Amino acid sequence: MERITYMDQNYAEIKARIDAALARSKKKNVTLVAAIKYTDAKHVNYLHRVLGVHDVGENRVQQLLERWEELDRDGLRIHFIGTLQRNKVKYIIDKVCMIHSLDSLSLAAEIEKQAAKHGITMDVLAEINSGCEENKSGLYPEEVEAFCLELAKFPHVNLRGFMTMAPKCEKKEEYCKYFQKTYQQCLDIWQKKLHNIGEPILSMGMSDSFEAAIEEGADMIRIGRALFQEREK
Repeated sequence: MERITYMDQNYAEIKARIDAALARSKKKNVTLVAAIKYTDAKHVNYLHRVLGVHDVGENRVQQLLERWEELDRDGLRIHFIGTLQRNKVKYIIDKVCMIHSLDSLSLAAEIEKQAAKHGITMDVLAEINSGCEENKSGLYPEEVEAFCLELAKFPHVNLRGFMTMAPKCEKKEEYCKYFQKTYQQCLDIWQKKLHNIGEPILSMGMSDSFEAAIEEGADMIRIGRALFQEREK
């Protein structure tokens, strides 16, 4: 496969920044989920086969379906990280390994229905609107605990943890504040109510904020633009 030099450089720089952030944190590792909204199958396959990034995140159902056959899917783990409409669940239920954006019981019921049809259990993350922004999806922090307890009613929906998108911040310290608050809340809920279902996964941090997210306890980071943006010559 022909080298894509700018992607090599982008990934090397991101990897160095991840390693530095891990050294400043209590974490030993973090999973990079490449957000592939603004790229094509060729570049996804390069990321997977040449650079060794095996977790990718799709934002749009239609986009996933359109490039499904072009993807080199052997060993590729596809996460769904965008807003998911109930009527679209049936199209991706057998194609993704995890849904990061579960924010309603009606969506959980549809995931349950479609997963049962396929005889699978779908891993999900409860999405938290950590900044309580009206224009964003996700549960408000005060809704999360009760929501998680209700998910126990769905045998084919496996709650693995939480996802959040912090508000746009100017400084790293501001991101840290949101991520720290979300991390502590999630840990409290898990330890008090959900401790019998394994360790929680926390998906938080994107191109502008992944270092702060790692330092505050992220298990997964979702990076798109910083990976795929071609450099000026």
